[in-house]
Amino acid sequence: MPSQAIYLDYAATTPVRSEVLEEMQQFFAEIYGNPSSIHRAGRQASVLLERSRETLAALLNARPGEIIFTSGGTESDNAAVRGIALARRASTGANRLIVSAIEHKAVLETAEDLRDRFGFQLDILPVDGEGQVNIDDVASALGDGQNVALVSVMYANNEIGTIEPIAEIGSLCRSLGVPFHTDAVQAGGKLPLDVEALQVDALSLGAHKFYGPKGVGLLYLRSGTPFWPQMTGGGQERGRRAGTENVPLIAAMAKALELAEQERVDEGRRLRGLRDHLIGALLESIDGVHLTGAREKRLPNHVSIVVEGAEAEGMLIALDLAGIAASSGSACASGAHRPSHVLEAIGLPPHLATGALRFSLGRSTTAADIDYVQKLLPEIVQRVRT
Repeated sequence: MPSQAIYLDYAATTPVRSEVLEEMQQFFAEIYGNPSSIHRAGRQASVLLERSRETLAALLNARPGEIIFTSGGTESDNAAVRGIALARRASTGANRLIVSAIEHKAVLETAEDLRDRFGFQLDILPVDGEGQVNIDDVASALGDGQNVALVSVMYANNEIGTIEPIAEIGSLCRSLGVPFHTDAVQAGGKLPLDVEALQVDALSLGAHKFYGPKGVGLLYLRSGTPFWPQMTGGGQERGRRAGTENVPLIAAMAKALELAEQERVDEGRRLRGLRDHLIGALLESIDGVHLTGAREKRLPNHVSIVVEGAEAEGMLIALDLAGIAASSGSACASGAHRPSHVLEAIGLPPHLATGALRFSLGRSTTAADIDYVQKLLPEIVQRVRT
């Protein structure tokens, strides 16, 4: 057993890095005013808030006024899907939503709610066996775009790691004048976030996926995109999201993304090497193991497999007892007693889906950690199977 626990669940959440924690604690203690207040303490908080907004906008190649601060990725997804869809229908009569079958539930259930309670038509795009959306399917669903209120396709999937052709979809939507949102929560700090290159009108991020604190995120909303606020009661965030901004957490998010972007290319290369080594070793050493998601168009830190004849719960408990933290897929769906909708969408039969494991790597992951996992997992699988 390793001298300290091996954490391989970075797709669920990441630890707050020391530089970010220091920044956050400083602002909790020293800059505590309400940024809407006009006195000195309020003005200090307002300056810090806008400085953080400028930093994040620059990292996304956006304008500061296009950044809306939220409580995290789930709120950002909800705000984008509901806010754009309802505003578009009110202004143009467009009544159709197009989302992929493997969206995070924050998008999928929001779209279903708009269908069930508000009468929207919902088109769900299929994916192939690797979880990839086909651009021809997007074009077919869009048609001439006249009745489409919104398209939402995630940048990278949290369960199987597959990266979607966001720029191509964005280009297609833009040519038809249809707003396009992407849930980029898993992409933060790992993939390029240039909203101009991606050709998106809305993009969601959550800070705790790139070594920032939980409880804070952002929604990029391109200027001119129709939008109805989902939280009302105050004029914060230019009237688009009511509620006093959590300035220390916002400053910490800006610091975290700034550091992640500085390191993204080199750290991505390092993690990709560890990822590929682990994938190769597990496929070779354990019979009945299958990779889920794309082999190449995949998050650099993401390994997802299914193991024939072995229940995920038993494997996860054994891994935990051996000092390894992993997961069976989406942390938000842990405890669910039905197969993952993502694994169903890629055509995985239920008897295989119950053996899903996800190892997601991060800044503390070493080659020795990977060696330990690849040595231990075959023994665990054998025990669970028997």
